[in-house]
Amino acid sequence: MLTTSDLDRHAAAIATDGFTVLERVIEPGFIDALTSAIDRLLVDLGVSYGENAFLGEHTRRIFNLLARDPIFAAVPLHPAVLPLVERVLDHQCLLSSLTAIEMNPGQRAQPLHADDGSIALPRPHVPIVCAAIWALTDFTLDNGATHVVPGSHLTDRRPAKAERPSSAVVRAVMPKGSVIVYNGSLWHGGGDNDSDSRRIGIVVNHCAGYMRQEENQLLAVPREMAATFPRRLQEMLGYGVYRGLMGHVDKQDPGVFLDPDVETDMVWKRMR
Repeated sequence: MLTTSDLDRHAAAIATDGFTVLERVIEPGFIDALTSAIDRLLVDLGVSYGENAFLGEHTRRIFNLLARDPIFAAVPLHPAVLPLVERVLDHQCLLSSLTAIEMNPGQRAQPLHADDGSIALPRPHVPIVCAAIWALTDFTLDNGATHVVPGSHLTDRRPAKAERPSSAVVRAVMPKGSVIVYNGSLWHGGGDNDSDSRRIGIVVNHCAGYMRQEENQLLAVPREMAATFPRRLQEMLGYGVYRGLMGHVDKQDPGVFLDPDVETDMVWKRMR
């Protein structure tokens, strides 16, 4: 768990540098269980390598993890990470996407990009995306530790198409069980994997409660599965309202479609 002083320190680093690393905050047994689930899914789903330089010709991705195995439901809610994400965004942020990434030997560095690059807002702007990359293996200089450009979230432009790492880049080297949390405007990209082993991570991407999610969670996750999730995770998927208003269905919190007795806080109840 992060203390208040820990949260203050890491949030300040994200505000200034655009990122921070939480070292060894995920339980080793949980990391191993997640890795086993990912390995099974890579086989069961017949996952192929990416079709371009961005997705990675030696990289495999599993999207929509929440719908794949119940074990992944604990990832977005992890108490060592979520409070920091909520500090950057707010406590009503949404889960935008949940993806496993296996980067294999021979993978070349990914072009630099910003996770909020498709959002047409003047830059810099308030944080609207906050992402966390979980290291399920060690992230090293040899196996493709993520490139990040400190302070790039404060610039007035996105990285150019196919922009490659330069001298301004640092590497997010971190041991297994660590998490890098970053502002979605930060320029970053996967590194070269020049090792003889794979690099595995899970990317947990959150967005502000008033934004559209990268993955359409209400369709991607079967409703009967969503009904089994903790209430906070249901809200992250979109079964909730932002500030008591945005996302309602006939003046009702959409959480009632999962549980008719769910507690709601609609804006109309507070009006005088």
